[in-house]
Amino acid sequence: MADQGYQGIKKIHNNSYTPIKKTKKKPLSSIAKEYNRELAKHRIYVEHVIRCLKIFLMLREPYRNRRRFGLRFNLIAGLYNCGLNLAIA
Repeated sequence: MADQGYQGIKKIHNNSYTPIKKTKKKPLSSIAKEYNRELAKHRIYVEHVIRCLKIFLMLREPYRNRRRFGLRFNLIAGLYNCGLNLAIA
């Protein structure tokens, strides 16, 4: 699932879902609006997780220690999955 900035991703990944855009000449139908609402309802959970993970500076700024990125990212994800709301700024 992606937002409207990834409109061309369907050509690369068949299992991707993006909202339908409206144009000046062609407004959205009620079916397209409902599709966009349902997609947004599912995407909001992912956006909240990304927001919680960006509390850590490692994901907010360029990370310089390339060798340990995977290990540290897994540790942060593990802390989030355990329900620990640690804010390190």
